[in-house]
Amino acid sequence: MHFDFVDLRLLLNIADTRNLARAAERSHLSAPAASTRVKNIEEQLGFKLLYRTSQGVTLAPAGEAFVHHARLVLERVEHLAGDMQEYGEGIKGHVRIWANTTAISEFMPAVLSHFLRDHPDVNIDLREVLSGEIVKGVADGATDIGIVAGNVHAEHLEMLPYRDDRLVLVTSRDHALAKQSSVEFAQLLDANFVSLPTSSAIHAFITSAADALGARLKLRIQVGNFEAACRMIEAGVGIGIVPESVALRHMKTMQIAIVSLNDVWAERKLKICVRSVKDLPPFARVLVDRLIAGA
Repeated sequence: MHFDFVDLRLLLNIADTRNLARAAERSHLSAPAASTRVKNIEEQLGFKLLYRTSQGVTLAPAGEAFVHHARLVLERVEHLAGDMQEYGEGIKGHVRIWANTTAISEFMPAVLSHFLRDHPDVNIDLREVLSGEIVKGVADGATDIGIVAGNVHAEHLEMLPYRDDRLVLVTSRDHALAKQSSVEFAQLLDANFVSLPTSSAIHAFITSAADALGARLKLRIQVGNFEAACRMIEAGVGIGIVPESVALRHMKTMQIAIVSLNDVWAERKLKICVRSVKDLPPFARVLVDRLIAGA
């Protein structure tokens, strides 16, 4: 059986007017064309939808059921059209963000919570990804907004300054390195490390730094988040490398020490990466503005 929206609206108009000619007029059809459409539907179904009398037409029981479902279908179509219009106007939408570990855990939660509260019809897909993959994802259209760290090649993309993200060494208060003001990463390669999971962007970044020196990190334990890492470091399980903002926050409640890293890569500039700000939907532009303002 094949029905189109003209058929559905015609049957609704017949139900409302109880007159085929007036229903045809409402449906912007000629009376013969409307009659032919009804006959074609009835032939497909194999039974009558209408009772035709000298006073007009009335719905057969099957016609009542048809009209009931037609009304539901057309209501959903109207909702669909309304939703699509709101998406087109930038009122509703979905924004994809790929970011590094620090941005997701430290800088973005407060901004995103306020944004989602103010935009109840916008959803966010937030994923933790390495900076090189973020740039490729933005360029390929796999994500709308990226937050990258360090000097990454991003030709043909817009890069907006976001935040500074310095990595530091964290040790327990009684660790031999705790009294030093700064160290080189190469000095740490014999120590036991507390790390975030292998899947985290910061783990991959630090592992790459060790690989560049021809070494492998001695991973004593891997934990799920920065707080758990700092607690393990406080307990003397090992040392760790975390963002300075994380270390300063947890140093207020934990017995840990912060030591600067002299390596150039420890000083990282976070940037917001998009294909084109002006081509983003209005709600996504608002989010970019809020991220920058929150910094």
